[in-house]
Amino acid sequence: MSGRIEARLAELGLTLPAVAAPVAAYIPAVTTGNLVYTSGQLPFTDGALPATGKVAADAAAGSGLVAAEDAKAYARTAALNALAAVESVIGSLDRVTRVVKVVGFVASDPAFTGQPGVINGASELLGEVFGDAGIHARSAVGVAVLPLDAPVEVELVVEFA
Repeated sequence: MSGRIEARLAELGLTLPAVAAPVAAYIPAVTTGNLVYTSGQLPFTDGALPATGKVAADAAAGSGLVAAEDAKAYARTAALNALAAVESVIGSLDRVTRVVKVVGFVASDPAFTGQPGVINGASELLGEVFGDAGIHARSAVGVAVLPLDAPVEVELVVEFA
C-alpha cells in the first residue's frame, strides 16, 4: 500500500494488519466488475480475538459479557481487517472510489438493542479514512452467536477504479 490512504491511516495511527486466514471454506474478498465484496471479518488483533461473548448494555467486569463501547472498538478493528482484505485483491486502497455498503453483525445478549451504535465503530473508521467516499449504506444486525464466539463481524462492499 502506498499513497494518500496509507498516509491517512498513518495520521490516524493505524496500519493495515495481515489479512486474516479464513476459518472455513471461503476467501477473504472477491471482485466482480468494479466492486469488492469482503467476507465477514472478525476483530482479530495479532491473530487473536481481543474478547469473546455476547454484547450487553450493562456488561460488568467478569460477567462474560462484552460492553457496548468495547464492541464498538472491535467493530472498528473488524473494519480495518476488512480494508486489509480489500487491499489484498485490488493492490492499493487508493483505488477505492466509494464504500458502498457495510453489514455489521453483533452477537447480542437478548435484551441488547444497541447494534447501530456498535457498528458505528466501523462506519466512523471508514469516514475517517475515506472522507465523503466512506459514507455508505448499512445494516446493523443482532445475532445469537458469531464464529469463534466473536462479539462482532463486519463485511464491506467497496467500489474501485
